[in-house]
Amino acid sequence: MDRYDDERLRIFRVQHGWARNDLFMQKDRGAIIPIVEGVPAHFQHEYHDGRLYIRTDWDAPNYRVMVMEPESSHVDGWTQLIPESADLLEPIEFVGDRIYVTYLRDVAHRILVYDLEGNQTGEVGLPENVSASIRGTDDGKVLLTVDAYLMPGTTYELDPASGARTVDEPPAVEFDASRFEVTKLWYDSAGGGRAPIHVMHRADIELDGRHPTILNGYGGFNASIHPSFSTTHLAWVELGGVYAVATLRGGGEYGESWHVDGMLENKQNVFDDFIIAAETLIDEGFTRSERLAISGVSNGGLLVASVMTQRPDLVRAVLCTYPDLDMVRFYAFTETNNIPALLEYGDARIPEQFEAIRQYSPYQAVQDGMEYPAVMLTTGDLDTRVPPLQARRMVARLQAASSSGLPIILWDDPRGGHAAGGGRPISLRIEDTARELAFLAQQLGLVSPGL
Repeated sequence: MDRYDDERLRIFRVQHGWARNDLFMQKDRGAIIPIVEGVPAHFQHEYHDGRLYIRTDWDAPNYRVMVMEPESSHVDGWTQLIPESADLLEPIEFVGDRIYVTYLRDVAHRILVYDLEGNQTGEVGLPENVSASIRGTDDGKVLLTVDAYLMPGTTYELDPASGARTVDEPPAVEFDASRFEVTKLWYDSAGGGRAPIHVMHRADIELDGRHPTILNGYGGFNASIHPSFSTTHLAWVELGGVYAVATLRGGGEYGESWHVDGMLENKQNVFDDFIIAAETLIDEGFTRSERLAISGVSNGGLLVASVMTQRPDLVRAVLCTYPDLDMVRFYAFTETNNIPALLEYGDARIPEQFEAIRQYSPYQAVQDGMEYPAVMLTTGDLDTRVPPLQARRMVARLQAASSSGLPIILWDDPRGGHAAGGGRPISLRIEDTARELAFLAQQLGLVSPGL
């Protein structure tokens, strides 16, 4: 709920899974009335100078901006301010009489400037292949934050008139990017479109197929994976490894149609895309199967486990953390708050969804006598989103079934919550990272020149 005009206006947003939401309005503590209800689309609102600006993919998979006067809430009275374009329209930010609109083009940001009538008046200059965001302050400043795979996050104060910028918040780490590169590979998605793989590596790399490589992905819940700086990834790259991030259907990088193509009965499309991305890294000479690992967290854990059971020959190692694994029985795991995820994954109690789920559910797909890669599964007893029992059962099943002789291990943290993020001190997070990278380094043959 958001309050405006000294709490005379309240806007309520009700989420229904990751594919739609409703908006309701209350004026002067009167009745709560619907703004939009039951429409299969997303509606995110901003309030500025007495008007509601609504970013929506209603009849516009790449989003557009509509305007609503609070006196008339019915959608028939909305007017279009900024139309849909070929690029994905992400957040909007009001600063004075300017609207800063962030767009995502092939998983890189650009920021256009509009006036309050919807006319484009400029563009904020940005480097290639970066993530960027704009925010206004109470005193009218415009702050621009830029982040990239080889660029630590930096915040600038932006002069709206000249475009000049001065550092407001310097990067948290000093980093010399001159020894590294990011290659933007393109692969042909199984759905017919194309999508990028961002590949981080040392500048002096030879494409001879021998490099220990980690391929990461997510592909779900309308989440867009933007370029971002990570000392963990660069530690791997500095030692001579390759780190790659695949853009997959199920995410939000190319709008709602891209998301829908990777959810419910279409979930297998995500795994198909990831397999093609892995094969592309091999075909382009970055690595080969015996030097390739795949990694994923949460829904990304489901991703790598499904790919491992469908193509065990493709990779040498799998890092699968806080994963969903038994999707056939997923609806029954009521000890966690995973029930909303049925709207993304599907519910095996529904016959038409059961067959699709059964085909990709990793736990049911494990076959006795199969040569599976080395696997590290991680879970935590305090995970309230993904049931910890899934990882425990999966490890037991894989250990009983695999004939490869490669290690299949479980790290079960009694103090760990979902994805080992909030609430864990930095010392334990460093231990987690060191353990995971050591496992992958051992399996892929990454050796530090100094050791």
